[in-house]
Amino acid sequence: MSKFSQQQEAWMKIVVIGTGFAGIGMAVRLKQAGYDDFVVLERAADVGGTWRDNTYPGCRCDVPSHLYSFSFAPNPDWSSTFSPQPEIEDYLRKVTDLYGVRPHIRFNHAVESAHWEDGRWRIATSQGEFTADILLSGMGPLAEPSYPELPGIEDFEGDVFHSARWDHDLDLAGRKVAVIGTGASAIQFVPAIQPEVEELHLFQRTPPWVMPRPDRKITPLEKSIYRRFPLAQKAVRAGIYWARESMVLGFAKLPAIMRQAQKVAEKHLAHQIRDPKLRAELTPDFTLGCKRVLISDDYYPAVAQPNVDVVTDGIAEVTRTGIVTTEGVKHEVDTIIYGTGFKVTDLPVMDLVHGRDGVSLRDAWSDGMEAHLGTAVAGFPNFFMLIGPNTGLGHSSMVFMIESQIAYILDALRTMDRKGLQQVEVRREVQRAFVDGVRASMRNTVWTRGGCSSWYLDAQGRNTTLWPSFTFRFRRLTRRFKVAEYLAM
Repeated sequence: MSKFSQQQEAWMKIVVIGTGFAGIGMAVRLKQAGYDDFVVLERAADVGGTWRDNTYPGCRCDVPSHLYSFSFAPNPDWSSTFSPQPEIEDYLRKVTDLYGVRPHIRFNHAVESAHWEDGRWRIATSQGEFTADILLSGMGPLAEPSYPELPGIEDFEGDVFHSARWDHDLDLAGRKVAVIGTGASAIQFVPAIQPEVEELHLFQRTPPWVMPRPDRKITPLEKSIYRRFPLAQKAVRAGIYWARESMVLGFAKLPAIMRQAQKVAEKHLAHQIRDPKLRAELTPDFTLGCKRVLISDDYYPAVAQPNVDVVTDGIAEVTRTGIVTTEGVKHEVDTIIYGTGFKVTDLPVMDLVHGRDGVSLRDAWSDGMEAHLGTAVAGFPNFFMLIGPNTGLGHSSMVFMIESQIAYILDALRTMDRKGLQQVEVRREVQRAFVDGVRASMRNTVWTRGGCSSWYLDAQGRNTTLWPSFTFRFRRLTRRFKVAEYLAM
């Protein structure tokens, strides 16, 4: 019996979930390819994805602006070489309107479930039901905040929030703040709040490697040149792209290269942290690149200020008025801010999407996330993912990967139309061969042999998040949809 009511449903050929870079990029390309019978379901009231939700002080991208944008929609007006969050969110809004996809978006439509039934997808949302021939997920891995399990947190009498759900109504001036985590978000907001708080207790489980940030303002002359001569900006983008691609040599091909890069990070740390004890606490014990490499020029100076206490002991419990470490030291605080990242190996889409025989993605991935080209999953007909397993990057722009997947999906749709196919489902043996190849390529990379435990790895210690090679190789693999790799009917 169908899990859906018998009320009339809205039918669309294609349903896209999410309005971050993946969803908006997919919508633009669908429209350009002549597909008008599609909707984009968005749980929030506006577009933007992670760049709408993450509004913490100091939030910005750590990939250069000219590369962190759509190839078909260059922005000559970036203010700096590394874009701040409000500019990226505004960029996505402008692309949405410029390419006419806003009418296709259904805002405040949170997807509650999607089931493959009777040869089509039935999607339940918070505001009604949809039926579609094709389901495309643009739900990225940086969507749902990850919260650590802290004994006693429910008894804490102060304020608690995650950096991805920043409480802008709370004035931090004069407060005693505990920050839990020292990842990519924390190293951005810690320098922003440090001057205003009375005390900042930074709970660090593992120190990150931090490289200098080569950021600068983009001059009015440069912007004028980009507007008048788009090829100039395209050339700059290409230069950034190939410079970033060269980093793969250290990450995945010749790990010895990382030792030279690590010397740069060590020098950066030594230059900005003079206190030997604090410097030792902030020095990682793993190879640079094993965890996400962070970039900042103001994190270390902020941490060195007198009102900041770096806590390297584990957390034993939270009391009504503070945090007690495993060494029995109590830190009196009135505010706790989680800088603990996202559920990148426990994606929300895993519980929402159900394929053949009602099998959820979570069940299908009980032995780890996997998908052919990070895009198609065996047992899930007419379903394609953007930013799926093993498409993440440690060196370059995810927008490049997204555009590669979009081109692959569009070729799949054109192939289905041309051949009159109603269903395509990747063959399990094809998916297995691809995943085995990725895992073989991952064995000697810094991500698996760098001596650390990172969010790149799943519970079995496998890297199911990153792409272990050059992005141009991924683009080559996704250039054409090969119908022979699919069960087609």
